[in-house]
Amino acid sequence: MFKNIEDYPEVLTATDLSEILRVSKPTAYELMEHKTFPLIKIGQRGKRVLKTEFFRWLSQQQAG
Repeated sequence: MFKNIEDYPEVLTATDLSEILRVSKPTAYELMEHKTFPLIKIGQRGKRVLKTEFFRWLSQQQAG
Protein backbone atom coordinates (compact mmCIF):
# COMPACT_ATOMS: atom_id res chain seq x y z
CA MET A 1 0.00 0.00 0.00
CA PHE A 2 1.33 3.44 -0.94
CA LYS A 3 1.32 6.45 1.33
CA ASN A 4 0.47 9.99 0.31
CA ILE A 5 3.37 12.42 0.29
CA GLU A 6 1.69 14.29 3.15
CA ASP A 7 1.94 11.14 5.28
CA TYR A 8 5.74 11.28 5.32
CA PRO A 9 7.62 13.27 7.99
CA GLU A 10 9.25 16.62 7.22
CA VAL A 11 12.69 14.98 7.44
CA LEU A 12 13.05 11.94 5.21
CA THR A 13 15.30 8.90 5.59
CA ALA A 14 16.67 6.53 2.95
CA THR A 15 13.79 4.19 3.78
CA ASP A 16 11.31 6.97 3.03
CA LEU A 17 13.07 7.77 -0.25
CA SER A 18 13.05 4.13 -1.29
CA GLU A 19 9.28 3.98 -0.68
CA ILE A 20 8.57 7.25 -2.49
CA LEU A 21 10.73 6.40 -5.51
CA ARG A 22 9.97 2.66 -5.38
CA VAL A 23 13.66 1.73 -5.45
CA SER A 24 15.79 -0.37 -3.14
CA LYS A 25 17.23 1.11 0.03
CA PRO A 26 20.83 0.78 -1.31
CA THR A 27 19.74 2.71 -4.40
CA ALA A 28 18.26 5.42 -2.18
CA TYR A 29 21.59 5.70 -0.35
CA GLU A 30 23.41 5.99 -3.69
CA LEU A 31 21.05 8.77 -4.69
CA MET A 32 21.81 10.59 -1.45
CA GLU A 33 25.49 10.66 -2.43
CA HIS A 34 24.78 12.62 -5.63
CA LYS A 35 26.77 15.86 -5.48
CA THR A 36 23.71 18.11 -5.87
CA PHE A 37 21.49 16.17 -3.44
CA PRO A 38 20.40 18.35 -0.46
CA LEU A 39 21.79 15.93 2.12
CA ILE A 40 21.74 16.57 5.85
CA LYS A 41 24.43 14.58 7.65
CA ILE A 42 23.81 13.65 11.25
CA GLY A 43 26.91 12.38 12.97
CA GLN A 44 29.15 10.04 10.99
CA ARG A 45 26.49 7.79 9.48
CA GLY A 46 23.11 9.51 9.67
CA LYS A 47 21.70 10.83 6.40
CA ARG A 48 18.47 12.76 6.04
CA VAL A 49 16.81 15.23 3.68
CA LEU A 50 14.08 17.78 4.20
CA LYS A 51 10.96 16.71 2.35
CA THR A 52 10.55 20.08 0.64
CA GLU A 53 14.20 20.14 -0.48
CA PHE A 54 13.99 16.58 -1.78
CA PHE A 55 11.00 17.32 -3.99
CA ARG A 56 12.60 20.56 -5.20
CA TRP A 57 15.75 18.62 -6.10
CA LEU A 58 13.72 15.88 -7.78
CA SER A 59 11.89 18.47 -9.91
CA GLN A 60 15.22 19.97 -10.95
CA GLN A 61 16.48 16.53 -11.99
CA GLN A 62 13.39 16.00 -14.10
CA ALA A 63 13.77 19.41 -15.75
CA GLY A 64 17.49 18.99 -16.36
